[in-house]
Amino acid sequence: MKRVRSIIACVLAGSALLPAATACAQVLPYQVGSDDRPSTPAGGSGRSGSGSGPAVRTTIRPYLEVTQNLLAQITPGNDVVTYTTLAAGVDATLAGRRTQGQVAVRYERRFVEKGQVGDADTISGLARVSHQLVPRTLSIEAGALAARTRVEANGSATLNPLSVNDAVSQVYSLYAGPSLTTHAGQVAVNANYLAGYTKLTQKNAYQPAAGQPRIDLFNHSLVQSAQVSAGTKAGTVLPVGLVASAGWDREDISNLDQRIDDKRVGLQATLPVSRTVQLVGDVGWEHIRVSSRDALRDANGNPVIGSDGRYVTDTSKPRTIAYDSDGLIWDAGVMWRPSPRTSLSAFIGRRYDSTTYFGSFSYAPNTRSSLNVSVYDGISGFGSSLSNALRQVPTDFATGATGCGIGATGGSCVNGALSSVSSSVFRARGVNATYGFAMGRLRLGVGAGYVRRRFIAAPGTVLAQANGTVDQSWYVTGGVSGQLGRDASFSVAVYDAWYDSGTALLGTSNSYGIYASYYRRLADRLTATASVGLDGVSRDLAADQLEATGLVGLRYTL
Repeated sequence: MKRVRSIIACVLAGSALLPAATACAQVLPYQVGSDDRPSTPAGGSGRSGSGSGPAVRTTIRPYLEVTQNLLAQITPGNDVVTYTTLAAGVDATLAGRRTQGQVAVRYERRFVEKGQVGDADTISGLARVSHQLVPRTLSIEAGALAARTRVEANGSATLNPLSVNDAVSQVYSLYAGPSLTTHAGQVAVNANYLAGYTKLTQKNAYQPAAGQPRIDLFNHSLVQSAQVSAGTKAGTVLPVGLVASAGWDREDISNLDQRIDDKRVGLQATLPVSRTVQLVGDVGWEHIRVSSRDALRDANGNPVIGSDGRYVTDTSKPRTIAYDSDGLIWDAGVMWRPSPRTSLSAFIGRRYDSTTYFGSFSYAPNTRSSLNVSVYDGISGFGSSLSNALRQVPTDFATGATGCGIGATGGSCVNGALSSVSSSVFRARGVNATYGFAMGRLRLGVGAGYVRRRFIAAPGTVLAQANGTVDQSWYVTGGVSGQLGRDASFSVAVYDAWYDSGTALLGTSNSYGIYASYYRRLADRLTATASVGLDGVSRDLAADQLEATGLVGLRYTL
């Protein structure tokens, strides 16, 4: 099963956190060094998802890698960049009695030999860990992500660009928090708290072209979330299950001191209508407020821009309310679970002063295939959106730094959350889907998603022009990989991502790429890699860009 998940993550890497050629070199299960033996997913059972297979074990595999890279610009110019990369990383599967998780982190240093760019450092990785402090009662979970991005003039972001110029930025996100599950008689009590932090760094300040609107790029934010609930199952006290709950979510965004503050209470009723179907209804009260400050103004009334290319906040003025909703919320739906391998939930309700839809579907008929779909609707900033996506990645995702993680317990992608780096708060409605399939020595993986953001900004502030603006993002990734004899393997990955800014002044962009890699074992711990790829972006308001890449490298697993 580990083989299946590793290949799935590898072939989805084209729009993930690293160029596919590099990511697959990290995770491909057919890298045939003696330390690259397949193992089962993390979990306490010591068995695979099908209930059979080798015992789960904790593995920590540090490695050193050197590659020689070539980057050739096809359009709009013909520049050629060559550079050497020295990298160190670790891939770890944590499968203790109380701890489950995956960690993949990589640091690399690029030494440019030719080209009008400087040397650079890059950190990339993905981690999800869960630890039971008190078995079946108190646990703590954590997650982290690091990714390279190329920010377009319209605010869209391209993940793991091949470019090595100064426009490349870095995104970091992490979260952690405890969860409590206990009982008071027949009443189940649950509580959890999470805190998260997200940061976008820029080597050089972003400066729009003359006459082009300014996009205030996200800087950093702190996210907090707390939930508590108490309830009984259907048939224990009453024919219906009842759960009372309360929750609080807050995001503090550094840009103009934007803040989302959301408080809610509710009562949920669950009515079983058959062995596999339950009807669910939820009614409650919610108060959500979005506020911010304005930018500091100069003597002519123009907003002041800081050295980082972002607006300087005027802390001397009071906050301005951008959105304030206080009142009744409700939703109703159905939950269907015919087997442990299949589940469906679908809901419709009223929230944010309008109709809302959300739900999920998962289907894993066997250890060879897995399908996961989620539909969501919520108000958030870039930081909380990314934290929420990261939390959906399972703790048994495949080893390696990729944007889509698929495991025996589920699958999710962070690609949609990373597609726009505007600082403004927004209401996001979208869908994410992952699918993986294994057949003999071949593995197939697909990830896709769509998100529609409606931005929310306070009137009278510098961000007011963004209020009500709607942007849209789509992405799809896919690929195939497998084994070529005893000592070799291959992978091919493709991706395409579209972004529509919603305004003619900022336009649309389309990022795409294709990569192919070949791996060969040279010795017990030594693996050689060769790969080629194409990476491009089409823009309706600027010149298109297309680049070709190639690399050869060696990896030594310690």
